[in-house]
Formats: sequence, structure tokens, C-alpha cells
Amino acid sequence: MAKERTLTILKPDCVRKGLIGEVTKRIQEAGFDILAMKMTRLTKDTAGGFYAVHKERPFYDELCEFMSSGACVPMILEKENAIADFRELIGATNPDEADEGTIRADFADSVGENIIHGSDSVENGKIEASYFFAESEVVANQA
Repeated sequence: MAKERTLTILKPDCVRKGLIGEVTKRIQEAGFDILAMKMTRLTKDTAGGFYAVHKERPFYDELCEFMSSGACVPMILEKENAIADFRELIGATNPDEADEGTIRADFADSVGENIIHGSDSVENGKIEASYFFAESEVVANQA
């Protein structure tokens, strides 16, 4: 099986709670290689651009407000079966419905403030990663 890449974002609630290290540790322990990582703060406009696919949804404005409320940490991750494995690691969007031991079940407070983003497909992972990283910023695993 070929390796896949996915984008994750440790959202502002994750950063505010001081969970960057804990969540990153879980990601690495699950076998993901981190190919790119940075801390940034989105504006409402940049958050709106990233989440443009949700523009017609009722939660769009609230999502953009939240994602621009503080620092976040986007990362490009890689491993075999990355998309499915990562979605399993983070759990359901609603932390009340997330399986025990998942990142959202353990740390998220609500559907709106759910700690972490994960791409839903290889194609979207590529599109989302390019929103945050130039190809020159992506470092292939040296192992």
C-alpha cells in the first residue's frame, strides 16, 4: 500500500488548552510522520478561504470566527492509509459521539470546538496542505 498524506490543524482550542505536545505525541505514536508543521494565526478571511466549501452552511461564520480566534498548528502527515487511520485517531466531529480514547473524545468540548481538523480524502489533503505550505516547506521523512 502506498503512503498517503493528510493535513491536520491543531485548532485554537487545542493551542489554548496547552495540548500541542500531547496531541502531536499521539499522532506520532500512531505511526504518522510529520512532513511540515508551523504555528500561525488565521484571519477571518484566510479561515473563510480554507473553509470555503462550507460557505453555504449555517455554521460557516461561527467556524471562521473560531478558527481566527487564536493560534493554530497546521501539519502535513504521512503514512500508509493516512486518511482513514487519522480519522479513526481523531474520532467523530461531535466529541459526545467519538469513540473512547480518540483525540476528540479525550479533549474536545463541543462540535464547534473539537480540537483538531483532518482531511477527508487524499485529494482534499493535497488542496488543504497547499493552503498552508509551499512544496519547499515539506520535508520527506529521512528515516
